Amino acid sequence: MLVRGGVPTSSASSCAYVYSHPVFMNRASQYIGGPRRGVPGVWLEAPVAGIQDGEAVEDVEAVEDRGSGGRERAARRDRAVRAAVEQGLLGPETAVVGLLDVAGIREAAAALRTAFAAVTAPGTPVLHAFAVKATPLVPVVRLLHEAGIGAEVASPGELALARAAGVPPARTVLDSPAKTPAELREALALGIAVNADNPQELDRLDALVRSAPTRSPLGVRVNPQIGGGSIGATSTATRTSKFGVALRDEGARAWVVRAYAERPWLTRLHAHTGSQGIPLPLLAQGVAEVYALAEEINAVAGRHQVDTVDIGGGLPVNLASEETTPTYARYARLLADRVPGLFDGRYGLVTEFGRSLLAEQGTVVARVEYAKSAGGRRIAVTHAGAQVAARTVYAPDAWPLRIAAYDAEGRPKTGPGVPQDIAGPACFSGDLLAEGRSLPLLEQGDYAAALDTGAYYFAHHYAYNSLARPGIHGYAPDGAGGIAFATVRQAQTVAEVVAESGGAHASALTGLRAAGSR
Repeated sequence: MLVRGGVPTSSASSCAYVYSHPVFMNRASQYIGGPRRGVPGVWLEAPVAGIQDGEAVEDVEAVEDRGSGGRERAARRDRAVRAAVEQGLLGPETAVVGLLDVAGIREAAAALRTAFAAVTAPGTPVLHAFAVKATPLVPVVRLLHEAGIGAEVASPGELALARAAGVPPARTVLDSPAKTPAELREALALGIAVNADNPQELDRLDALVRSAPTRSPLGVRVNPQIGGGSIGATSTATRTSKFGVALRDEGARAWVVRAYAERPWLTRLHAHTGSQGIPLPLLAQGVAEVYALAEEINAVAGRHQVDTVDIGGGLPVNLASEETTPTYARYARLLADRVPGLFDGRYGLVTEFGRSLLAEQGTVVARVEYAKSAGGRRIAVTHAGAQVAARTVYAPDAWPLRIAAYDAEGRPKTGPGVPQDIAGPACFSGDLLAEGRSLPLLEQGDYAAALDTGAYYFAHHYAYNSLARPGIHGYAPDGAGGIAFATVRQAQTVAEVVAESGGAHASALTGLRAAGSR
Protein backbone atom coordinates (compact mmCIF):
# COMPACT_ATOMS: atom_id res chain seq x y z
CA MET A 1 0.00 0.00 0.00
CA LEU A 2 1.33 3.40 -0.97
CA VAL A 3 0.85 6.64 0.89
CA ARG A 4 1.72 10.07 -0.33
CA GLY A 5 5.18 11.06 0.69
CA GLY A 6 8.48 12.62 -0.30
CA VAL A 7 10.84 11.41 -2.96
CA PRO A 8 13.68 9.30 -1.60
CA THR A 9 17.25 10.06 -2.59
CA SER A 10 20.46 8.15 -2.36
CA SER A 11 24.15 8.98 -2.40
CA ALA A 12 25.22 5.49 -3.44
CA SER A 13 27.44 4.92 -6.44
CA SER A 14 25.96 5.47 -9.89
CA CYS A 15 25.79 1.72 -10.52
CA ALA A 16 23.67 1.06 -7.45
CA TYR A 17 19.92 0.69 -7.22
CA VAL A 18 18.32 1.19 -3.85
CA TYR A 19 14.77 0.59 -2.64
CA SER A 20 14.10 3.25 -0.04
CA HIS A 21 10.36 3.59 -0.65
CA PRO A 22 7.60 0.99 -1.05
CA VAL A 23 7.08 1.92 -4.69
CA PHE A 24 9.72 4.34 -5.94
CA MET A 25 13.18 3.07 -6.82
CA ASN A 26 15.82 5.74 -7.32
CA ARG A 27 18.89 5.40 -9.46
CA ALA A 28 21.82 6.45 -7.38
CA SER A 29 24.26 9.34 -7.37
CA GLN A 30 24.00 10.40 -11.01
CA TYR A 31 20.31 11.17 -10.29
CA ILE A 32 20.66 12.55 -6.79
CA GLY A 33 18.04 15.05 -5.76
CA GLY A 34 14.36 15.55 -6.46
CA PRO A 35 12.91 17.92 -9.04
CA ARG A 36 13.23 21.65 -8.68
CA ARG A 37 10.59 22.03 -6.03
CA GLY A 38 9.53 18.46 -5.37
CA VAL A 39 7.84 15.77 -7.40
CA PRO A 40 4.07 15.74 -7.81
CA GLY A 41 2.65 12.61 -6.21
CA VAL A 42 1.64 9.90 -8.63
CA TRP A 43 -1.57 9.04 -6.83
CA LEU A 44 -2.97 11.63 -4.49
CA GLU A 45 -2.49 15.01 -6.05
CA ALA A 46 -6.20 15.79 -6.07
CA PRO A 47 -8.89 14.73 -3.59
CA VAL A 48 -10.98 11.84 -4.85
CA ALA A 49 -14.41 11.01 -3.50
CA GLY A 50 -13.95 9.33 -0.16
CA ILE A 51 -10.18 9.86 -0.08
CA GLN A 52 -8.46 12.53 1.96
CA ASP A 53 -5.08 13.92 1.11
CA GLY A 54 -2.37 11.86 2.77
CA GLU A 55 -4.52 8.80 3.37
CA ALA A 56 -3.44 5.39 2.19
CA VAL A 57 -5.08 4.32 -1.05
CA GLU A 58 -6.41 0.81 -1.40
CA ASP A 59 -6.31 0.90 -5.18
CA VAL A 60 -2.60 1.39 -5.71
CA GLU A 61 -0.09 -1.18 -6.75
CA ALA A 62 1.35 -3.85 -4.56
CA VAL A 63 5.14 -4.06 -4.65
CA GLU A 64 5.06 -7.09 -6.94
CA ASP A 65 2.81 -5.18 -9.36
CA ARG A 66 5.41 -2.60 -10.32
CA GLY A 67 7.07 -2.50 -13.70
CA SER A 68 10.21 -4.63 -13.59
CA GLY A 69 12.12 -3.20 -16.53
CA GLY A 70 13.47 0.02 -15.02
CA ARG A 71 16.92 -1.33 -14.27
CA GLU A 72 17.34 -2.86 -17.72
CA ARG A 73 16.03 0.31 -19.36
CA ALA A 74 18.52 2.46 -17.43
CA ALA A 75 21.37 0.16 -18.39
CA ARG A 76 20.41 0.36 -22.08
CA ARG A 77 20.25 4.15 -21.82
CA ASP A 78 23.73 4.36 -20.25
CA ARG A 79 25.14 2.20 -23.03
CA ALA A 80 23.35 4.30 -25.66
CA VAL A 81 24.75 7.59 -24.35
CA ARG A 82 28.27 6.17 -24.34
CA ALA A 83 27.79 4.77 -27.84
CA ALA A 84 26.33 8.05 -29.12
CA VAL A 85 29.50 9.85 -28.05
CA GLU A 86 31.77 7.13 -29.45
CA GLN A 87 29.93 7.07 -32.80
CA GLY A 88 29.86 10.85 -33.16
CA LEU A 89 26.12 11.37 -32.70
CA LEU A 90 27.00 13.58 -29.72
CA GLY A 91 29.93 15.95 -29.50
CA PRO A 92 31.08 19.55 -29.85
CA GLU A 93 29.38 19.95 -33.23
CA THR A 94 26.21 18.01 -32.31
CA ALA A 95 25.51 19.28 -28.84
CA VAL A 96 21.97 17.98 -28.26
CA VAL A 97 20.10 14.89 -29.45
CA GLY A 98 17.01 12.91 -28.60
CA LEU A 99 17.40 9.17 -28.02
CA LEU A 100 14.58 6.60 -28.18
CA ASP A 101 14.78 3.12 -26.65
CA VAL A 102 13.30 0.81 -29.32
CA ALA A 103 13.23 -2.23 -27.04
CA GLY A 104 11.48 -0.16 -24.38
CA ILE A 105 8.81 0.98 -26.83
CA ARG A 106 8.13 -2.60 -27.88
CA GLU A 107 7.97 -3.72 -24.25
CA ALA A 108 5.50 -0.96 -23.37
CA ALA A 109 3.24 -1.87 -26.29
CA ALA A 110 3.30 -5.53 -25.31
CA ALA A 111 2.53 -4.67 -21.69
CA LEU A 112 -0.50 -2.62 -22.74
CA ARG A 113 -1.95 -5.32 -24.96
CA THR A 114 -1.30 -8.08 -22.42
CA ALA A 115 -2.84 -6.09 -19.54
CA PHE A 116 -6.19 -5.55 -21.23
CA ALA A 117 -6.27 -8.99 -22.86
CA ALA A 118 -6.10 -10.44 -19.35
CA VAL A 119 -9.34 -8.74 -18.24
CA THR A 120 -11.50 -8.76 -21.38
CA ALA A 121 -13.74 -11.60 -22.44
CA PRO A 122 -12.35 -13.79 -25.25
CA GLY A 123 -13.21 -12.42 -28.66
CA THR A 124 -13.76 -8.85 -27.46
CA PRO A 125 -12.66 -6.35 -30.13
CA VAL A 126 -10.01 -4.10 -28.59
CA LEU A 127 -8.19 -1.27 -30.35
CA HIS A 128 -5.27 0.34 -28.55
CA ALA A 129 -4.72 3.62 -30.44
CA PHE A 130 -1.52 5.55 -29.71
CA ALA A 131 -2.15 9.24 -29.06
CA VAL A 132 0.04 10.57 -31.86
CA LYS A 133 0.27 13.99 -30.20
CA ALA A 134 2.53 12.46 -27.54
CA THR A 135 5.34 11.70 -30.00
CA PRO A 136 4.40 12.77 -33.53
CA LEU A 137 7.16 10.95 -35.39
CA VAL A 138 6.37 8.66 -38.32
CA PRO A 139 8.95 5.97 -37.38
CA VAL A 140 7.52 5.81 -33.84
CA VAL A 141 3.96 5.42 -35.12
CA ARG A 142 5.15 2.73 -37.57
CA LEU A 143 6.98 0.84 -34.81
CA LEU A 144 3.86 0.87 -32.64
CA HIS A 145 1.67 -0.13 -35.59
CA GLU A 146 3.85 -3.19 -36.13
CA ALA A 147 3.52 -3.90 -32.39
CA GLY A 148 -0.26 -4.01 -32.70
CA ILE A 149 -1.09 -0.42 -31.74
CA GLY A 150 -3.29 1.88 -33.86
CA ALA A 151 -3.39 5.69 -33.92
CA GLU A 152 -5.51 8.36 -32.27
CA VAL A 153 -5.14 11.64 -34.16
CA ALA A 154 -6.30 15.18 -33.46
CA SER A 155 -5.37 17.21 -36.56
CA PRO A 156 -4.85 16.85 -40.32
CA GLY A 157 -1.11 16.72 -39.64
CA GLU A 158 -1.40 13.86 -37.18
CA LEU A 159 -3.69 11.97 -39.55
CA ALA A 160 -1.13 12.42 -42.31
CA LEU A 161 1.60 11.08 -39.99
CA ALA A 162 -0.49 8.03 -39.15
CA ARG A 163 -1.18 7.34 -42.84
CA ALA A 164 2.51 7.79 -43.69
CA ALA A 165 3.31 5.24 -40.98
CA GLY A 166 0.96 2.74 -42.60
CA VAL A 167 -1.76 2.73 -39.94
CA PRO A 168 -4.98 1.65 -41.72
CA PRO A 169 -8.14 3.76 -41.37
CA ALA A 170 -9.89 0.96 -39.47
CA ARG A 171 -7.26 1.33 -36.72
CA THR A 172 -7.39 5.12 -36.59
CA VAL A 173 -9.55 7.39 -34.39
CA LEU A 174 -10.10 11.15 -34.94
CA ASP A 175 -10.74 13.12 -31.75
CA SER A 176 -9.94 16.79 -32.41
CA PRO A 177 -12.19 19.32 -30.59
CA ALA A 178 -12.09 21.66 -33.62
CA LYS A 179 -12.65 19.53 -36.72
CA THR A 180 -13.39 21.44 -39.92
CA PRO A 181 -15.95 20.21 -42.47
CA ALA A 182 -13.08 19.18 -44.73
CA GLU A 183 -11.46 17.11 -41.95
CA LEU A 184 -14.74 15.36 -41.20
CA ARG A 185 -15.38 14.70 -44.87
CA GLU A 186 -11.93 13.14 -45.32
CA ALA A 187 -12.29 10.96 -42.22
CA LEU A 188 -15.68 9.66 -43.27
CA ALA A 189 -14.48 8.99 -46.81
CA LEU A 190 -11.58 6.93 -45.44
CA GLY A 191 -13.66 5.06 -42.86
CA ILE A 192 -11.85 6.51 -39.84
CA ALA A 193 -13.66 6.46 -36.49
CA VAL A 194 -14.83 9.92 -35.41
CA ASN A 195 -15.99 11.13 -32.00
CA ALA A 196 -18.10 14.29 -32.26
CA ASP A 197 -17.09 16.83 -29.65
CA ASN A 198 -20.32 18.86 -29.42
CA PRO A 199 -23.85 19.32 -30.82
CA GLN A 200 -22.67 21.60 -33.64
CA GLU A 201 -20.22 18.99 -34.82
CA LEU A 202 -22.92 16.36 -34.64
CA ASP A 203 -25.02 18.56 -36.93
CA ARG A 204 -22.16 18.50 -39.43
CA LEU A 205 -22.00 14.72 -39.21
CA ASP A 206 -25.75 14.56 -39.81
CA ALA A 207 -25.32 16.36 -43.11
CA LEU A 208 -22.31 14.29 -44.17
CA VAL A 209 -23.96 10.97 -43.29
CA ARG A 210 -27.03 11.96 -45.32
CA SER A 211 -24.94 12.99 -48.32
CA ALA A 212 -22.75 9.88 -48.61
CA PRO A 213 -22.50 6.45 -46.98
CA THR A 214 -19.55 5.85 -44.67
CA ARG A 215 -17.84 2.92 -42.97
CA SER A 216 -16.68 5.17 -40.13
CA PRO A 217 -17.72 4.18 -36.61
CA LEU A 218 -19.23 7.35 -35.13
CA GLY A 219 -19.72 8.46 -31.56
CA VAL A 220 -19.94 11.41 -29.19
CA ARG A 221 -17.35 12.56 -26.70
CA VAL A 222 -18.71 13.35 -23.25
CA ASN A 223 -17.18 15.04 -20.24
CA PRO A 224 -18.34 13.38 -17.00
CA GLN A 225 -17.23 16.49 -15.06
CA ILE A 226 -15.80 14.46 -12.21
CA GLY A 227 -12.95 16.88 -11.45
CA GLY A 228 -9.32 17.48 -12.27
CA GLY A 229 -5.96 16.46 -10.94
CA SER A 230 -2.86 18.31 -9.80
CA ILE A 231 -2.16 19.88 -13.22
CA GLY A 232 -5.06 22.08 -14.23
CA ALA A 233 -3.86 22.71 -17.78
CA THR A 234 -4.09 19.03 -18.66
CA SER A 235 -7.19 18.07 -16.66
CA THR A 236 -9.95 17.19 -19.12
CA ALA A 237 -12.91 16.31 -16.89
CA THR A 238 -13.37 19.55 -14.96
CA ARG A 239 -16.67 21.42 -14.79
CA THR A 240 -15.59 23.89 -17.47
CA SER A 241 -13.34 21.70 -19.64
CA LYS A 242 -13.37 22.56 -23.34
CA PHE A 243 -13.70 18.90 -24.32
CA GLY A 244 -16.89 17.01 -25.07
CA VAL A 245 -20.50 17.40 -23.97
CA ALA A 246 -20.60 18.43 -20.30
CA LEU A 247 -22.80 15.68 -18.87
CA ARG A 248 -23.75 17.40 -15.62
CA ASP A 249 -24.87 20.64 -17.23
CA GLU A 250 -28.62 21.07 -17.15
CA GLY A 251 -30.31 18.99 -19.83
CA ALA A 252 -27.03 17.69 -21.31
CA ARG A 253 -27.37 14.04 -20.37
CA ALA A 254 -30.92 13.90 -21.72
CA TRP A 255 -29.71 15.53 -24.93
CA VAL A 256 -27.02 12.87 -25.38
CA VAL A 257 -29.48 10.03 -24.83
CA ARG A 258 -31.93 11.59 -27.28
CA ALA A 259 -29.16 12.21 -29.85
CA TYR A 260 -28.40 8.49 -29.91
CA ALA A 261 -32.06 7.49 -30.03
CA GLU A 262 -32.50 9.69 -33.11
CA ARG A 263 -29.33 8.45 -34.84
CA PRO A 264 -28.97 4.67 -35.06
CA TRP A 265 -25.58 5.19 -36.72
CA LEU A 266 -24.09 6.51 -33.47
CA THR A 267 -22.50 3.35 -32.08
CA ARG A 268 -19.59 4.57 -29.97
CA LEU A 269 -19.26 6.60 -26.78
CA HIS A 270 -16.07 8.36 -25.78
CA ALA A 271 -14.68 9.98 -22.62
CA HIS A 272 -11.09 10.87 -21.77
CA THR A 273 -10.56 11.79 -18.12
CA GLY A 274 -6.93 10.86 -17.56
CA SER A 275 -3.66 12.74 -17.72
CA GLN A 276 -0.53 13.35 -15.69
CA GLY A 277 -1.47 14.22 -12.11
CA ILE A 278 -4.78 12.29 -12.22
CA PRO A 279 -5.04 9.52 -9.60
CA LEU A 280 -6.17 6.09 -10.74
CA PRO A 281 -9.43 6.09 -8.74
CA LEU A 282 -10.49 9.23 -10.61
CA LEU A 283 -9.63 7.66 -13.97
CA ALA A 284 -11.70 4.62 -13.04
CA GLN A 285 -14.59 6.83 -11.99
CA GLY A 286 -14.58 8.50 -15.39
CA VAL A 287 -14.73 5.12 -17.14
CA ALA A 288 -17.56 4.02 -14.85
CA GLU A 289 -19.53 7.15 -15.74
CA VAL A 290 -19.27 6.60 -19.49
CA TYR A 291 -20.15 2.92 -19.11
CA ALA A 292 -23.26 3.83 -17.14
CA LEU A 293 -24.24 6.27 -19.87
CA ALA A 294 -23.78 3.59 -22.55
CA GLU A 295 -26.08 1.28 -20.57
CA GLU A 296 -28.66 4.06 -20.26
CA ILE A 297 -28.54 4.85 -23.99
CA ASN A 298 -29.00 1.20 -24.91
CA ALA A 299 -31.87 0.78 -22.45
CA VAL A 300 -33.71 3.82 -23.84
CA ALA A 301 -33.04 2.76 -27.44
CA GLY A 302 -34.25 -0.75 -26.71
CA ARG A 303 -31.30 -2.22 -28.60
CA HIS A 304 -27.56 -2.67 -28.23
CA GLN A 305 -26.83 0.54 -30.12
CA VAL A 306 -23.64 1.61 -28.36
CA ASP A 307 -21.38 -1.33 -29.08
CA THR A 308 -17.97 0.24 -28.34
CA VAL A 309 -16.70 2.41 -25.48
CA ASP A 310 -13.59 4.56 -25.98
CA ILE A 311 -12.05 5.13 -22.54
CA GLY A 312 -9.27 7.45 -23.74
CA GLY A 313 -5.82 7.20 -22.20
CA GLY A 314 -4.04 9.39 -19.69
CA LEU A 315 -2.31 6.84 -17.48
CA PRO A 316 0.13 8.98 -15.44
CA VAL A 317 3.86 8.39 -15.56
CA ASN A 318 6.17 8.12 -12.57
CA LEU A 319 8.61 11.02 -12.92
CA ALA A 320 10.41 10.24 -9.67
CA SER A 321 12.41 7.11 -10.46
CA GLU A 322 13.09 4.29 -12.89
CA GLU A 323 10.02 2.37 -11.75
CA THR A 324 7.16 2.01 -14.20
CA THR A 325 4.23 2.78 -11.96
CA PRO A 326 1.30 2.63 -12.26
CA THR A 327 1.40 -0.27 -14.68
CA TYR A 328 -1.13 -1.06 -17.38
CA ALA A 329 -1.83 -4.33 -15.58
CA ARG A 330 -2.80 -2.56 -12.38
CA TYR A 331 -5.03 -0.08 -14.20
CA ALA A 332 -6.74 -2.79 -16.25
CA ARG A 333 -7.47 -4.84 -13.13
CA LEU A 334 -8.79 -1.79 -11.33
CA LEU A 335 -11.16 -1.07 -14.22
CA ALA A 336 -12.30 -4.68 -14.40
CA ASP A 337 -13.04 -4.56 -10.68
CA ARG A 338 -14.86 -1.21 -10.76
CA VAL A 339 -16.65 -1.61 -14.12
CA PRO A 340 -16.97 -5.37 -14.76
CA GLY A 341 -19.77 -4.96 -17.32
CA LEU A 342 -17.41 -3.15 -19.66
CA PHE A 343 -15.26 -6.26 -19.99
CA ASP A 344 -17.84 -9.04 -20.25
CA GLY A 345 -17.83 -9.08 -24.05
CA ARG A 346 -20.86 -6.89 -24.74
CA TYR A 347 -18.76 -3.85 -25.61
CA GLY A 348 -15.78 -3.34 -27.83
CA LEU A 349 -13.01 -1.28 -26.26
CA VAL A 350 -10.80 1.55 -27.52
CA THR A 351 -7.91 3.08 -25.57
CA GLU A 352 -5.81 6.14 -26.42
CA PHE A 353 -2.61 5.98 -24.39
CA GLY A 354 0.31 8.21 -25.33
CA ARG A 355 2.59 9.45 -22.56
CA SER A 356 2.63 6.11 -20.75
CA LEU A 357 3.84 4.32 -23.89
CA LEU A 358 6.68 6.71 -24.79
CA ALA A 359 7.77 8.93 -21.91
CA GLU A 360 10.14 6.49 -20.24
CA GLN A 361 11.61 5.46 -23.57
CA GLY A 362 13.09 8.86 -24.47
CA THR A 363 16.09 10.87 -23.32
CA VAL A 364 17.36 14.32 -24.30
CA VAL A 365 21.15 14.45 -24.01
CA ALA A 366 22.87 17.84 -24.11
CA ARG A 367 26.54 18.83 -23.96
CA VAL A 368 27.67 21.15 -21.19
CA GLU A 369 29.08 24.08 -23.16
CA TYR A 370 30.17 26.02 -20.10
CA ALA A 371 30.30 25.42 -16.34
CA LYS A 372 30.23 28.53 -14.18
CA SER A 373 29.15 29.93 -10.82
CA ALA A 374 26.84 32.77 -9.82
CA GLY A 375 25.93 33.78 -6.29
CA GLY A 376 27.58 30.68 -4.93
CA ARG A 377 25.49 28.39 -7.20
CA ARG A 378 27.09 26.18 -9.84
CA ILE A 379 25.49 26.43 -13.29
CA ALA A 380 25.89 23.95 -16.13
CA VAL A 381 25.00 25.78 -19.34
CA THR A 382 23.77 23.17 -21.83
CA HIS A 383 22.08 23.04 -25.24
CA ALA A 384 18.75 21.71 -23.91
CA GLY A 385 16.20 24.10 -22.49
CA ALA A 386 12.88 25.58 -23.47
CA GLN A 387 13.21 24.49 -27.09
CA VAL A 388 12.93 20.81 -26.09
CA ALA A 389 11.30 21.04 -22.66
CA ALA A 390 8.90 23.97 -22.70
CA ARG A 391 6.54 22.44 -20.14
CA THR A 392 9.31 21.86 -17.62
CA VAL A 393 10.86 25.30 -18.12
CA TYR A 394 7.57 27.19 -17.78
CA ALA A 395 5.85 24.92 -15.23
CA PRO A 396 8.63 23.13 -13.32
CA ASP A 397 6.46 22.09 -10.39
CA ALA A 398 3.98 20.30 -12.64
CA TRP A 399 6.50 18.83 -15.07
CA PRO A 400 9.74 17.99 -13.22
CA LEU A 401 12.47 16.02 -14.95
CA ARG A 402 15.14 13.77 -13.55
CA ILE A 403 18.63 14.65 -14.76
CA ALA A 404 21.45 12.16 -15.28
CA ALA A 405 25.09 13.24 -15.36
CA TYR A 406 27.58 11.79 -17.85
CA ASP A 407 31.22 12.63 -18.43
CA ALA A 408 32.78 13.77 -21.70
CA GLU A 409 33.06 10.17 -22.90
CA GLY A 410 29.42 9.42 -22.15
CA ARG A 411 30.03 7.44 -18.96
CA PRO A 412 27.81 7.94 -15.87
CA LYS A 413 29.48 10.39 -13.51
CA THR A 414 30.10 9.51 -9.89
CA GLY A 415 31.03 11.57 -6.89
CA PRO A 416 29.33 13.67 -4.23
CA GLY A 417 26.23 15.61 -5.11
CA VAL A 418 26.73 19.32 -5.74
CA PRO A 419 23.70 21.67 -5.97
CA GLN A 420 23.68 23.12 -9.47
CA ASP A 421 21.36 24.58 -12.08
CA ILE A 422 20.98 22.80 -15.41
CA ALA A 423 20.49 25.73 -17.77
CA GLY A 424 19.44 25.83 -21.40
CA PRO A 425 20.64 28.02 -24.27
CA ALA A 426 17.62 30.34 -24.58
CA CYS A 427 18.02 34.03 -23.75
CA PHE A 428 15.85 34.28 -20.65
CA SER A 429 16.84 33.57 -17.08
CA GLY A 430 14.16 30.97 -16.42
CA ASP A 431 15.45 28.62 -19.12
CA LEU A 432 16.32 25.87 -16.64
CA LEU A 433 15.78 22.12 -16.81
CA ALA A 434 16.54 21.87 -13.09
CA GLU A 435 17.28 24.35 -10.35
CA GLY A 436 19.59 23.65 -7.42
CA ARG A 437 19.71 19.96 -8.33
CA SER A 438 22.18 17.83 -6.41
CA LEU A 439 24.30 15.95 -8.98
CA PRO A 440 27.91 14.93 -9.46
CA LEU A 441 29.58 18.14 -10.58
CA LEU A 442 29.02 18.80 -14.27
CA GLU A 443 32.00 20.35 -16.02
CA GLN A 444 32.65 21.73 -19.49
CA GLY A 445 32.36 18.97 -22.07
CA ASP A 446 30.23 16.69 -19.88
CA TYR A 447 26.64 15.75 -20.74
CA ALA A 448 23.36 16.32 -18.93
CA ALA A 449 20.53 13.96 -19.84
CA ALA A 450 16.87 14.81 -19.25
CA LEU A 451 15.08 11.54 -18.59
CA ASP A 452 11.49 10.43 -19.30
CA THR A 453 11.29 12.82 -22.26
CA GLY A 454 10.03 10.42 -24.92
CA ALA A 455 6.58 12.03 -24.90
CA TYR A 456 5.77 15.75 -25.28
CA TYR A 457 9.41 16.82 -25.27
CA PHE A 458 11.98 16.58 -28.05
CA ALA A 459 9.36 15.96 -30.74
CA HIS A 460 7.53 19.18 -29.75
CA HIS A 461 10.01 21.82 -30.71
CA TYR A 462 9.63 25.38 -29.43
CA ALA A 463 11.63 27.68 -31.72
CA TYR A 464 12.72 30.24 -29.10
CA ASN A 465 15.79 32.18 -30.35
CA SER A 466 15.34 30.31 -33.66
CA LEU A 467 17.07 27.34 -32.09
CA ALA A 468 17.17 24.39 -34.48
CA ARG A 469 15.25 21.17 -33.85
CA PRO A 470 17.60 18.44 -32.59
CA GLY A 471 18.10 15.16 -34.37
CA ILE A 472 16.42 12.06 -32.93
CA HIS A 473 17.85 8.56 -33.04
CA GLY A 474 16.41 5.23 -32.02
CA TYR A 475 18.74 2.70 -30.40
CA ALA A 476 18.81 -1.02 -29.70
CA PRO A 477 21.42 -3.63 -28.75
CA ASP A 478 23.26 -4.78 -31.88
CA GLY A 479 23.61 -8.39 -30.77
CA ALA A 480 27.38 -8.12 -30.44
CA GLY A 481 27.56 -6.22 -27.18
CA GLY A 482 27.20 -2.79 -28.72
CA ILE A 483 24.44 -0.34 -29.60
CA ALA A 484 22.99 0.26 -33.06
CA PHE A 485 21.32 3.55 -33.98
CA ALA A 486 18.74 4.52 -36.59
CA THR A 487 17.86 8.08 -37.55
CA VAL A 488 14.27 8.96 -36.64
CA ARG A 489 14.49 12.64 -37.58
CA GLN A 490 17.40 14.60 -38.99
CA ALA A 491 18.58 17.65 -37.08
CA GLN A 492 17.23 20.87 -38.53
CA THR A 493 19.77 22.96 -40.43
CA VAL A 494 20.22 26.72 -40.12
CA ALA A 495 19.12 27.03 -43.77
CA GLU A 496 15.87 25.24 -42.87
CA VAL A 497 15.36 27.62 -39.95
CA VAL A 498 15.67 30.55 -42.36
CA ALA A 499 13.29 28.93 -44.85
CA GLU A 500 10.65 28.31 -42.16
CA SER A 501 11.03 31.93 -41.06
CA GLY A 502 10.02 33.43 -44.40
CA GLY A 503 13.41 33.47 -46.04
CA ALA A 504 11.85 33.13 -49.48
CA HIS A 505 9.75 36.25 -48.85
CA ALA A 506 12.39 38.59 -47.48
CA SER A 507 11.08 41.59 -49.46
CA ALA A 508 7.39 40.83 -49.00
CA LEU A 509 6.74 43.64 -46.50
CA THR A 510 9.03 46.28 -47.95
CA GLY A 511 7.18 45.95 -51.24
CA LEU A 512 3.86 46.96 -49.70
CA ARG A 513 2.80 50.61 -49.89
CA ALA A 514 -0.02 52.28 -48.00
CA ALA A 515 -2.83 53.62 -50.18
CA GLY A 516 -1.92 57.09 -51.52
CA SER A 517 1.77 56.84 -50.56
CA ARG A 518 4.58 57.46 -53.02
